[in-house]
Amino acid sequence: MATNQLSLLRQWNMLRLVPRAPARISVTDLCERLRDADFPVTSRTVQRDLNELAGVFPLVVDDRNRPFGWSWQRDASSFDLPGLSIPEALTLTLVEQHLRNHLPPSTIDALQPHFQSAARTLSSIDGATMSKAWLNKIRGVTPQQPLLPPAMNEECQRTIYLGLMKDMQLKLHYKKRDADVATMYDSVHPLAIVQRGALIYLVCMFAEYDDVRTLALHRVQQAELVYVAARTKPGFNLDAYIASGQFGFRTGDPIILRATFSRVAGEHLYETALSEDQKLVVGEGGCIELRATVASTRSLVWWLLGFGDGVTVHEPAELREEIRETAARMVAAYA
Repeated sequence: MATNQLSLLRQWNMLRLVPRAPARISVTDLCERLRDADFPVTSRTVQRDLNELAGVFPLVVDDRNRPFGWSWQRDASSFDLPGLSIPEALTLTLVEQHLRNHLPPSTIDALQPHFQSAARTLSSIDGATMSKAWLNKIRGVTPQQPLLPPAMNEECQRTIYLGLMKDMQLKLHYKKRDADVATMYDSVHPLAIVQRGALIYLVCMFAEYDDVRTLALHRVQQAELVYVAARTKPGFNLDAYIASGQFGFRTGDPIILRATFSRVAGEHLYETALSEDQKLVVGEGGCIELRATVASTRSLVWWLLGFGDGVTVHEPAELREEIRETAARMVAAYA
C-alpha cells in the first residue's frame, strides 16, 4: 500500500480513537492503541498528525496538565468512515458465505454489523451492477456427490469454538451414530477444527490421554466451557495430521498404489496428481499405468470404486483383494 494511503488510513483510525470532551486521550495512549491496530508510529508522528487534523476537524487539546489530552469538541458532529463501497460489500458477503465456520465467535460477532451493512449496500444497487452480478457467477462445487449439511446446535458450536480459541477444556455430551444415549466427556482438550465437505470436526484429546481423536460437531448435544487450561500436544501439526489420511478414515500406514486406468478415467491425473511422487506411464492401447505413495484410507477405496471398470488395482495385494471382493458382491446384488 502506498505511503499516502497508509497515512490516511492511520489518521482515520486515529480520529475514531479520540473521545468526545470532557473525556480525553494522550498522545502516548494513542500511540499504544494505534500499534495494537497494526499502525506502528512514534509519538512525534501522532503529535504532528493531530496538529494537522485539528486544522480540519473540531479537535481540541487540553494543555492545562501533563500529559496533554486530545478530544473532539463537546458539540462536534459525530465522525465515522463512509459507508461500505460495493467491492467491500461483495468481499464481506463472500466471507460470510464461505468462511463463517472458519472464524472464532468473537470475530463473527464483531463482523455481524458489517455483514448487515454489506447486505444493505448490495440490496440498494441494480442487480446488473458488475459486483452484485458476481455473486451469481461464482460457485464452489465438491468433486463428490453433494450432501446437505446435518443440523447443528449453533450454541454448542459457539461454545466449542470459544474453548478452542481460549485454549480451555470442554465438557461435551456426544451422541455416537449408533448410540441410543449420549456419552459425556468431562475433559476434552480442543486442538483444531477441520471442515470436510458438509461436516465439521473437532480435533481433540480426552482427559489425560495423548492420542488425538476427532468428534463430529453435529453430534454434540450439549457443550460447556470448563474454565481450566486445556492441554496441548507437543509437536502436533494440523497439516501433517490431515495429510496422514485421518479425515479419509485412515486404515493403516501409507501404501504404494499400482493401478491401470483407462485413458478417459486417468487423464485427469496429469493435471491433478494423486501424490508428490506420482509416476504415470502410457501403456498398451493408451491406458495409463499409475504408481504413487498414498495414505491407506476408506476414501481411497471409495475413490477407486467410483471409476468402475475404468481402473484395475494391482498392488498392494490386500487392496486389490478388497476391491475384487466388493465387485463380486456387487455382481451378486445385481444378478
